[in-house]
Amino acid sequence: MKVNVFKISQRSPDDVSALDELIQTQKLNPMTIAAILGKTEGNGCVNDFTRGFAVQSLKNYLTQQIGSEQSQKIIYIMSGGTEGVLSPHLTIFTREESPLTEPTHKGLVLGRHHTRDFLPEEIGTLTMVKVVAAGVQTAIEDAKLTPKDVHFVQIKCPLVTATEQTEKQDSYTSMAFSRGASALGVAVALGEVSLEQIQSSDICQRYDLYSSVASTSAGSELKNCEILVLGNADSTSAFVIGHSVMHHALDIEAIHAAIQATGQPREQVVNVFAKAEADPTGRVLGCRHTMLDDSDISHTRMARAVVGAVIAAVIQDPMIYVSGGSEHQGRPGGGPIAVIARRSEKSSDLTR
Repeated sequence: MKVNVFKISQRSPDDVSALDELIQTQKLNPMTIAAILGKTEGNGCVNDFTRGFAVQSLKNYLTQQIGSEQSQKIIYIMSGGTEGVLSPHLTIFTREESPLTEPTHKGLVLGRHHTRDFLPEEIGTLTMVKVVAAGVQTAIEDAKLTPKDVHFVQIKCPLVTATEQTEKQDSYTSMAFSRGASALGVAVALGEVSLEQIQSSDICQRYDLYSSVASTSAGSELKNCEILVLGNADSTSAFVIGHSVMHHALDIEAIHAAIQATGQPREQVVNVFAKAEADPTGRVLGCRHTMLDDSDISHTRMARAVVGAVIAAVIQDPMIYVSGGSEHQGRPGGGPIAVIARRSEKSSDLTR
């Protein structure tokens, strides 16, 4: 497998000009696009329509290029919210088979899966955990990976809209439960948590149950889950991925650890993918924070701004993917962080 990674800026959620330039100059074959991850400039909450607008614009454009059937196979994951210095952008992953004559090394591979649509009453439940777990396993097989070589699992999951909400879940609450159930599905698929350990009441309650590589983002623009698995295996890719887990919003050491895990210097970093949340204890490094007490601005927006600034300062690039709300994604108050880097010519194979 050969995976290529392209990172391009966007002037607006419907801006496909940079993608079009890559295609028109034949730097990117649209038939090989496997997944597109984006940061859009909405609020990242229930009524963030920039996510759906971006997906619609991409699908319309790519349908003209490669046809409806092929464009529907692509994984589209848009994360809303570019607070602070975060810059709107798209990360495009292509995948193709390599000639058998090309030498292989430990490099980036990907797998993907679209789950079935979920009923409103299934979102954030054990049923969702099970369906996502099965979907992640399928994506791992699609990537020809082993669980220990998985470094990042990105999932776009649905939420319950106002017309669908029940007495137990309103729209905003459903975002957290959808993210949490999806993350636990990743944990089950990778053997980090056994299904028998999880009770329905544990979702968004028992945060000692989590995945170290899950990143989940909820939105109203879909009813199913779109799953992207990234890891290292024998490939001809010019990229590698590494990960770590941030223990708090200012955990610079975890950023450096994720970069180091790629075996490449900071200058080779292509993009960083991280989760962010306001520490539920109300403290960061022992000091009180007020993100959870602010009634004007969602705490997920504040957390994205903080973590985004910390990561951007380390790699000196504001075009990074930071998603808010890390229920069951890493330890409370922190979250998984993954780094994709371009292999230097002198790189040796990774050991993991």
